[in-house]
Amino acid sequence: MSELPGDLLYTREHEWLRREDDGSVTIGVTDHAQAALGDLVYVELPEVGQDVENGSDMAVVESVKAASDVLSPIDGTVVAVNDELSDDPEKANTDPYGEGWIVRVQPSGDIDESEWLTPDAYQDLLDEEEA
Repeated sequence: MSELPGDLLYTREHEWLRREDDGSVTIGVTDHAQAALGDLVYVELPEVGQDVENGSDMAVVESVKAASDVLSPIDGTVVAVNDELSDDPEKANTDPYGEGWIVRVQPSGDIDESEWLTPDAYQDLLDEEEA
């Protein structure tokens, strides 16, 4: 298992989140998620301007093994997508916390971070799943 970046928050659905200086939130899949999926061959991105709701599907990542929905952890509007994933979906495998980001969302209101996990709490979740 790789080291979890300490500046990110995580969801129980294996997504990571980074609050940006402009108030938006960048979202991607964790190293654990991409490893479980295997080599990604396709990423279906939402449209810029699309509204998303907390807990709803906003993207799909497909590997040779399976397809998995990426759920939005917040209510908001998609303000950017990582178009590079269309031509090179493997970036989500090789650099999940950097160039493999998936979407940036501008929250539509206050964010409830109570369901998000710190790196330590996410590591505890991974340890429980492996047990």
